[in-house]
Amino acid sequence: MSTEVKVPALGESITEATIGEWLKQPGEAVDRDEPIASLETDKVALEVPAPVAGVMGETMFAEGDTVNVDQVIARIEAGSGSAAKTAPAAESKKAEAAAQPSAAAPASGDMPTLSPAVRRLVLEHGVDPTKISGSGKDGRLTKEDVLAAANNAGDPPAVAPAAAPAQAAAPAPSGGTRAEERVRMSRLRKTVAKRLKSAQDTAALLTTFNDCDMTEVMETRKKYKELFEKKHGVRLGFMGFFTKAVALAARDVPSVNAQIDGDEIVYHNYLDVSVAVSAPNGLVVPVVRNAESMSFAEIESSIGDLGKRAKDGSLTMADMEGGTFTISNGGVFGSLMSTPIINPPQSAVLGLHRIEKRPVVMPDGSIAARPMMYLALSYDHRLIDGREAVTFLKIVKEAIEDPARLLIDL
Repeated sequence: MSTEVKVPALGESITEATIGEWLKQPGEAVDRDEPIASLETDKVALEVPAPVAGVMGETMFAEGDTVNVDQVIARIEAGSGSAAKTAPAAESKKAEAAAQPSAAAPASGDMPTLSPAVRRLVLEHGVDPTKISGSGKDGRLTKEDVLAAANNAGDPPAVAPAAAPAQAAAPAPSGGTRAEERVRMSRLRKTVAKRLKSAQDTAALLTTFNDCDMTEVMETRKKYKELFEKKHGVRLGFMGFFTKAVALAARDVPSVNAQIDGDEIVYHNYLDVSVAVSAPNGLVVPVVRNAESMSFAEIESSIGDLGKRAKDGSLTMADMEGGTFTISNGGVFGSLMSTPIINPPQSAVLGLHRIEKRPVVMPDGSIAARPMMYLALSYDHRLIDGREAVTFLKIVKEAIEDPARLLIDL
């Protein structure tokens, strides 16, 4: 007896997805609700759970194939799974793994389930996957986990090259290897590329810059971070201050939080902030809704939850939809300055960058080293005038340099 596995509902207006990878191979034992495949849509990656426990049976599609909602993609057979039931494809993978250098084989413990991309990295870097703690969903290893383990171990080669016979010796290459690898572009990456190019082709993009002194915010955070975390159970970060500052500025410059819809301008009386966060499959932009009415604790808690779910791959389509304004923090990766691209149909995005001490002329004429950050506001000039963009960024700057403004609405 077999049970069909179908493509689940993917969200409003989303009708198809791409098979990202098969997490279970034919013949492997499967628990109920255990992920057996990952799907990639235009906005997010999600996993397909097994509807029943049993043995992974036939798969109807290969990785990279496009599938539709409610389409049967695999079957779960009754049973508990055994080596005898392993399909030829699975046996081939085992034989391939057996032929690899012994340095790539686990020294101890049970071999975890590895995706093709992770398995390739394990073999390339010669690390033991049983000794690596997985940060993915249900403890699975991600590519980042393997790379981090390889770096910590000094990234030794999996196998030392064998010495060639003297008579067959060839001139040593002058540089490193010139290997190439072709990887199919994911549906998510293709959609991101398409949307960003569309933004450049459609919007009249312009970026204005300012810098802000982070002294007051840093001192406020240092003074209250322990008490804040003890009371609210969440860390006090910089995003809470910037989100509140954006809400304050958007109230005075509403066009920055608006969008063009045909021949009309849609003004939003709420602020849904799209926050760019890093995920294993790339950058994703979940939404903090009604940020204008949130407290610092609610903002930080929401951002922390979205970031955690982005990392373990549990974001839903609903988490990604909407958004009236975007904040992108490239500073966490060390960026000093950038010109971010808007996320259509939004009309503006605020780029944050790294904090570094720079000499600043103080009001009394003295020069002091202050922790400074460059701010960048990219905007659609069809809707937002230069004066409005500069005014918006100036309000954000003043609120960050004097956080008391956030409390008294100045």
